[in-house]
Amino acid sequence: MYKEQTIRFTFFLGTLMAVGLWEFIAPRRVLNESKTRRWSTNLSLVLVNTLVVRFTLPILPVGLALILQERGWGILNIITLPHWIKVVLAVLILDGVVYLQHVLFHFLPTLWRLHRMHHADLDIDVTTGNRFHPLEILISIGVKLAAISLIGPPVIAVVVFEVVLNASSQFNHGNISIPEAVDRWLRLFLVTPDMHRVHHSVLPRETNSNFGFNVPWWDRLFGTYRAQPELGHLGMNIGLKEYRDPSKLTLGRLLMQPFTKG
Repeated sequence: MYKEQTIRFTFFLGTLMAVGLWEFIAPRRVLNESKTRRWSTNLSLVLVNTLVVRFTLPILPVGLALILQERGWGILNIITLPHWIKVVLAVLILDGVVYLQHVLFHFLPTLWRLHRMHHADLDIDVTTGNRFHPLEILISIGVKLAAISLIGPPVIAVVVFEVVLNASSQFNHGNISIPEAVDRWLRLFLVTPDMHRVHHSVLPRETNSNFGFNVPWWDRLFGTYRAQPELGHLGMNIGLKEYRDPSKLTLGRLLMQPFTKG
């Protein structure tokens, strides 16, 4: 278990530093707000969320997968398939579950009150990929625990999924410039920053599109894919129209945001 935590932290920090450096060398957009203020707020949420999860949940996805594997519970622990196929299937199924969860967080009012904190960021960069309310994190882990209980994925599949999910979230929120021809090819297989940035548009019809984190196939399959923002990536406004005052987007106010009018 400690090795899993070390692996996750190493990939988290490595992706944060790599994408952060990329943003410095080749930014996609000029940021409007103070990078220092936003980074301190968004990364403070990482610490808060880590502490909340550690002191609230008795078991996490990897631990549950290990128990299920030892007891032979769950669909993939019952059926006979090559191990690598089980790993691939488990990762794809969990990715689909996260896609559907993301859609629900947009369309169910109670869940949106939690998720809108993520969208209230007035800029989008690598740290936005870690900007989630603690209650949303707990619900998300609960959804993953339910999915894992049902499918019984290999332990390595859950480790891979958790590492890739966080790394891809930081990557596709990155304020990084990728040549258009390369982006057009990449988004056939993974969610690129230009694809996901549309999801952070202030326009609701664009906010409610491109829900995928890892692969773009769910958006294409369910008709939620939008190729480009109407105003272009340099002209689009980021965030929510209800939250445009940076002074009201401090750590304390963000944590209280689900319980305030808006």
